[in-house]
Amino acid sequence: MRNVSIIALVSASAAFGFASYQIAIGSEVVSMRRLTQQEYRNSIADIFGTEIEVRGRFEPTIRVGGLQAASTSVLSITPVGFESFTKLADSIATQVTGEKYRAKLSCVPKSAKEPDDACTAQVLSHYGRMLYRRPLTEDEIKSAVNLSHGLAESQNDFYAGLRYGLASLLQAPDFVFRMETAVPAGNKQWALDSYSRATRLSYLMWDSTPDAELLQAAEKGDLNTAAGLEKQVDRLMSSPRLIVGMRAFFNDMLELDNFDTVSKDSILYPKWSSGIAASAKEETLRTVIDLALHGNGDMRDLMTTRKTFLNRNLAADYQLPFQVTGEWMPYEFESDSGRSGVLTQASMLAMFSHPGRSSPTKRGVAVMDIFLCEPTPAPPANVDFSVVNDTSGPLKTVRERLMAHADNSTCASCHNHSDPIGLSLEGFDTIGQRRTMENGKLIDLSATIKGKHFVGAAGLGQFLHDDPKYTACLARKVYAYSRGVNSEDVPASAFKTAHQAFADSGFRMRSLLKSLVEDKDYFRAPAPSPETTSSAPSVADQ
Repeated sequence: MRNVSIIALVSASAAFGFASYQIAIGSEVVSMRRLTQQEYRNSIADIFGTEIEVRGRFEPTIRVGGLQAASTSVLSITPVGFESFTKLADSIATQVTGEKYRAKLSCVPKSAKEPDDACTAQVLSHYGRMLYRRPLTEDEIKSAVNLSHGLAESQNDFYAGLRYGLASLLQAPDFVFRMETAVPAGNKQWALDSYSRATRLSYLMWDSTPDAELLQAAEKGDLNTAAGLEKQVDRLMSSPRLIVGMRAFFNDMLELDNFDTVSKDSILYPKWSSGIAASAKEETLRTVIDLALHGNGDMRDLMTTRKTFLNRNLAADYQLPFQVTGEWMPYEFESDSGRSGVLTQASMLAMFSHPGRSSPTKRGVAVMDIFLCEPTPAPPANVDFSVVNDTSGPLKTVRERLMAHADNSTCASCHNHSDPIGLSLEGFDTIGQRRTMENGKLIDLSATIKGKHFVGAAGLGQFLHDDPKYTACLARKVYAYSRGVNSEDVPASAFKTAHQAFADSGFRMRSLLKSLVEDKDYFRAPAPSPETTSSAPSVADQ
């Protein structure tokens, strides 16, 4: 009964917190972004330590404009999700205040069997600053201490009270959501306050909550100056933790979360397994990070490189004639392998295929959306796919079946838009293995896009390498990801300066990141409702 009562009390307190923040949104809070599962886990690990377990389920996000990050600004929390966050909060608070962890707390109570408001305030202020990503107000501290006091008194247990107070902070909207607050910036303009800037930077660069130094820089107002901002950006980017942040971005952009639902026909492809799927995802992330960060390479080469990383699972899937001795090792495919960049890695080929066969249309649509920011409209509900799906009929190759299907004027425009890309990738089956024949016929890998003719994946990779839409799309999606907005709604002018610096650097990812967050308009924000602006502090006052 004791656990149930705590959860109920936390729920009641958190519900009040959500209600009160609906009032604040009209004044200074201009954006709320729900933490993703990984952001939540990373934040808890950084605040309390990696030994604290996050035991619970998270509500799924959705993909908006090609990015799950964009949905965090529009998704609320359902009653089921609310209950889940409540249980998570209590579980974490229970561990933090348990006997194994108490030595790490910032103070020891006068008595473990009765309230100690001074000690409680010290602990909750310390953790509250990291959880809320800003200092707690006096009222917030007082409220949490009073709640802790009441439970400690009724339970004759200081740590039971502290557990409840800490759980109330963990469940509050100030932690579960990334609150972005606007303040006057002069000339009738508004900009994010220092703590909102720190939060946006940290979750972009490190996929986690701001560390102590970044919060201190925010407190001092350093992030409101060009020099102070540059100092912190350089520090964040020089840290190995930049890898964590960029893995999160590319995992989202490349839609690698789709591997959670990928399945293959076990009769046709008995070698495919969850182990290969996990390895394929890791291969792509390692390839991208090696090019973008370790090698500081030209991001256009992501479309053409034959360099990758393999383990035993992937060596078998790629049918390589040797054994991989280590868990992961660098590898470069031969020039005649047909491989060209991430498009021909098992991850992309398997994700955008059917369980038992490849799909030029799925692959083409994915490339257009992910790399060129040109989404393909969903097909009409009454479209007849029987010709495409008839693999036992007279039309032996998927090219022949797609051409017959595209004779329908309703279907032609979309298929002519994406199929040439997918057909050039038909040299690989649904699990990414190389092939040259389909149903006894030689596969035609030729394609023509925008008047440019090429053959196979290598030709496609070079076409995308040279297409300025690819690098513009990458810049657009970094911008949209960092701000939690729909990439389709982002005008080119929003990231024009960053994209130019990206190009001037030879399309280096670090240059794109740095120029993006240091752009004078990056932290600009819409003005809050006029009724509360008269009392809002300015950036210069912080």
